[in-house]
Amino acid sequence: MTASTALPIRVYYEDTDAGGIVYHAAYLRFAERGRTEFIRALGLDQQRLRAEQGLGFVVTSLAIDYLKPAVLDDELVVLTGIDRVRRASAEFRQTVERAGEAIARLDVRVACLNAAGRPARLPPILASAKADTDTP
Repeated sequence: MTASTALPIRVYYEDTDAGGIVYHAAYLRFAERGRTEFIRALGLDQQRLRAEQGLGFVVTSLAIDYLKPAVLDDELVVLTGIDRVRRASAEFRQTVERAGEAIARLDVRVACLNAAGRPARLPPILASAKADTDTP
């Protein structure tokens, strides 16, 4: 089973601020894409999960350490793995790298909710996807 995924990202003009540096909120989009691809690599289709089981995911907690700036046209990689799972939530550890060097680290807690917006048990494949290491 996939313990972590690597998603290549190119920095576009729309990702930067007036100073030409990647705007802080762009990292949230990068991380969201990384988590989506991690879930997809496990074989989960989020649209089908919502349609057939009424389940969806929401971010409940997020911390980012910005280590170095990224700029226009940088080639980045978002590494994503699961650090911890609970009955209805998962804690993702994500690292954004440039040329193998970490430039941002994110810890993101995601809850699984049912159609009524109440906590629901994680799908079994996601619940069993905890990475063997504490770093992606």
